[in-house]
Amino acid sequence: MTLGKFFKRIVAGAALMTAALTGSGQASARAPQGPALWKIGDTDTTIYLFGTIHTLPENTQWDVPPVARAIAQSDTLVLELLMDHPEQTAALVGQLGVSPALPPLADRVPPEKRATLQKLIAGSGIPPAFFNSLENWAAAVILTDLTFIQAGFSPDRGLENQLTAIYRQANKPILGLETAAQQLGFLDALPPDAQRQLLLSTVEDPEQAKAELRGMLHAWLSGDVKSIATSFDKETRESPALRQALLLKRNAAWAQWIADRLQKPGTVFIAVGAGHLAGSDSLQQMLKARGIKARRVN
Repeated sequence: MTLGKFFKRIVAGAALMTAALTGSGQASARAPQGPALWKIGDTDTTIYLFGTIHTLPENTQWDVPPVARAIAQSDTLVLELLMDHPEQTAALVGQLGVSPALPPLADRVPPEKRATLQKLIAGSGIPPAFFNSLENWAAAVILTDLTFIQAGFSPDRGLENQLTAIYRQANKPILGLETAAQQLGFLDALPPDAQRQLLLSTVEDPEQAKAELRGMLHAWLSGDVKSIATSFDKETRESPALRQALLLKRNAAWAQWIADRLQKPGTVFIAVGAGHLAGSDSLQQMLKARGIKARRVN
């Protein structure tokens, strides 16, 4: 299920749609050290880099003092994707991810995975026929979010939603590095083999999935970037097409955005999926290649 773990660390926007279709579980977790935080700066510009998990258990404590200070000091929040219009994301999935006359979803996975697939769908509250109309990448997106939800991770409590509420309350601007159309387009453009591999990787035993998600959460809350990086590099290299589309191209584009933003004064808090800030092709490494140093401050 390694590719599935990679996908869980990378995908962001689809949780918006699934949250509107399903309920949320409850759990709790506390941060002994807190998630990792980096700082980039010059004479009149400061940029913080913060890795997120897009869905979390209820009552997860993540805003440790260094992170809380960075948020308070920042005048702008930058997310992978603005979270304003989940209904538009759902409509885009319908436009890009639904095709007529597809084989039933169960027929697109090996026999040994069909019982697990059926269990995932049955627990979602979504009509099974809906999944049969989805292309493999779109089904993988929704199944990934269902795995989070059924493991007790709430889309409503994801870091993006919480950060958005904080900055809106402070009347500070919020920007997006990408649009929903771009994010879903990356997946829609994947080669058929990569899409099928992605689908297969998301259909896994619920207990195994829960254990892996809890392990991911622990590493993130502990600021254990080394552990994240070690597994992340190994996992992502199993699918070069997916790594290229979801990691390399996006990190390169974001590095350019940061380089451009450093030309303007102000303090910016950038929050992107934690997987983008770990591993040999992390955003920090791409910034380093441009002569921009990101210093870890938590």
